[in-house]
Amino acid sequence: MAALRPLILIKVNDGVYRVQGGQNEHVGNLKLIGGQWKFKAVGCDERGRVIPGGGPLTHMHNTTFAVPDESLINATLLKP
Repeated sequence: MAALRPLILIKVNDGVYRVQGGQNEHVGNLKLIGGQWKFKAVGCDERGRVIPGGGPLTHMHNTTFAVPDESLINATLLKP
């Protein structure tokens, strides 16, 4: 997971943040759903097509957060 560090949040709008890994790769989105922020993992196949729920953080798909805080996101999603 070292290549993913640090995760960065990029605001798309009031209800969505793009989650980007340390090498500028898109690894997911943080979406405000029902008053909770949910991490939605994404990956790409060999042709570059997006795979919802895929990618290097697929095991963390649907993890919830109270607030979109980068340090909390990093501590939670990148824990060993």
